[in-house]
Amino acid sequence: MTVATKILAVDDSPSMRMLLRIALTEHGYDVAEAEDGVAALDWLKANTPDMIITDINMPRMDGFGLIDAVRSDGRHRDRPILVLSTESSEEKKARARAAGATGWIVKPFDPVKLAAAVRRVCH
Repeated sequence: MTVATKILAVDDSPSMRMLLRIALTEHGYDVAEAEDGVAALDWLKANTPDMIITDINMPRMDGFGLIDAVRSDGRHRDRPILVLSTESSEEKKARARAAGATGWIVKPFDPVKLAAAVRRVCH
């Protein structure tokens, strides 16, 4: 029996977290959810996902802060992080790459392309 790839989906929108959960579980992934960077870091204290998908614009701690925090944590330093955001400016993408993001997907996302991106960075 193989263990499903575990993904932490971080987004302040409950409907976006639901769409991510549906799209990814249909492809056999195990999805955990957090509503912002603070909640994600709390979850990461006790859990180890195979990858993280995060929005950029969130209250309390945005995606850039989350990426910085994850990259500075030895346990999660090499964890793949995909940014999923309505933002698409080169400046924001460059900032996310500089912080340590693995890739960038623009919302609204195509579930098939999202699953393909997850496969690329996790396998």
